[in-house]
Amino acid sequence: MDYFPVGLKLSGQPVLIVGGGVIATRKARLLARAGAELWVMAPDVSDELASLISASDRVLIQEWDERSLDGFAAVVAATPSRPVNEAISRRARETFTPVNVVDDPDLCTFIIPAIVDRNPLIISVSSSGSSPVLARRIRSDIEARYPSGYAELSRYLGDRRGQVAEHLTTERERRYFWERLLDSNEFIDLVLTSNREAADALFEKVLSEGKSPRGAVYLIGAGPGDPELLTFKALRLLQQADIVLYDRLIGEGILELARRDADKIYVGKQRSEHAMPQSEINATLLSLAKSGKRVARLKGGDPFIFGRGGEEIEGLLTAGVDFEVVPGVTAASGAACYAGIPLTHRDHAQSVRFITGHTKDHQLDLPWQQLMNEQETLVFYMGLAGLAIITRELIRAGRRPDTPIAIIEKATRVDQRVISGTLASIQQVAEMEKPEAPTLLIIGGVVTLHSSLRWYSPQQN
Repeated sequence: MDYFPVGLKLSGQPVLIVGGGVIATRKARLLARAGAELWVMAPDVSDELASLISASDRVLIQEWDERSLDGFAAVVAATPSRPVNEAISRRARETFTPVNVVDDPDLCTFIIPAIVDRNPLIISVSSSGSSPVLARRIRSDIEARYPSGYAELSRYLGDRRGQVAEHLTTERERRYFWERLLDSNEFIDLVLTSNREAADALFEKVLSEGKSPRGAVYLIGAGPGDPELLTFKALRLLQQADIVLYDRLIGEGILELARRDADKIYVGKQRSEHAMPQSEINATLLSLAKSGKRVARLKGGDPFIFGRGGEEIEGLLTAGVDFEVVPGVTAASGAACYAGIPLTHRDHAQSVRFITGHTKDHQLDLPWQQLMNEQETLVFYMGLAGLAIITRELIRAGRRPDTPIAIIEKATRVDQRVISGTLASIQQVAEMEKPEAPTLLIIGGVVTLHSSLRWYSPQQN
């Protein structure tokens, strides 16, 4: 991140604004709401700015002087002269004074974001100075989502923190309580509509309902890579989890959606390189859940389509551990969609078959004679290592050598790539293009639609 977001407590603190025009007035208005003691340096000031600082009589009408920066909690430069703004920025940096130069991020050590004020709830949106209009647009969306009543909700919760801390002694118990309370739309609606008596009753009820969360496992289908393909339920459970188990198939950005304080355990699952064997993964899920942890097991694609989800829940069922399975967009669907290759099409395929391409001892034992229907799309998961075997055996069993085939590399991600050819040529093409896992193979007439139906490009994501 270009800027680390923090909150400055400016109540009663002297803040210098250099400039007296419209922009300086706008910044002074925000700083006054934060309780800052405003000092202004400018030859002339707007009427509104004069009224903002008149109560403390702190207007300094004089020319710019570097020594005038000393002793301020922060400085805002809003002059039309870049040389003056540069001098202000330089002097502020020398004295380690936070400085904001309006519309010039290169001269800033802090920026003033777009703000949604639901005091004491403050939401800030920043584009790191690159697009203030975009930040304001997002702020408007947030303001519509969280009306002014959220100020009262924030005050209500703040007033009861001491009571909760006295009743629940551990941080984990308190976090679980607050999550349960705020998951209740009924409670939020009662506070927002000022139904204080009913809100108090529901608050006390939730507080009295047990102190410790019950352990559980969430098998979450994380999709083929694009974080935006997660379901709402997947996101909600991921953000509730105390511990996240993940492997290399989890797309970049998905782990960032987990709680910041959640423990994250890498379990590997790369071909010929397992950081944690499946049996140990099963045992770990069971052990963590029994200890009261809420565990998210992130699985690429869908847990029940070549995801070994069934194996992982068998032990949980036997042990009586609570679990949920959240379906995900399977790799075949995501890869085909982003590549512009419909898995079925009236003119090309009336059925689709999902097949494991995982080899064992360099062999792939499949019923090849059952894969000869040219009106059926074949999708091979984990088929890159066995590409030569797959193409050879399909041709040997009777599929035409010119049957179209596509290798989709890192499907739905920003670096997605589609490599196409025929059963006869794809091995040579792959040797030239050198695709890397994760990949998916799609075989059949639908592959010819890729060039005309392709809509996705990494720049769009």
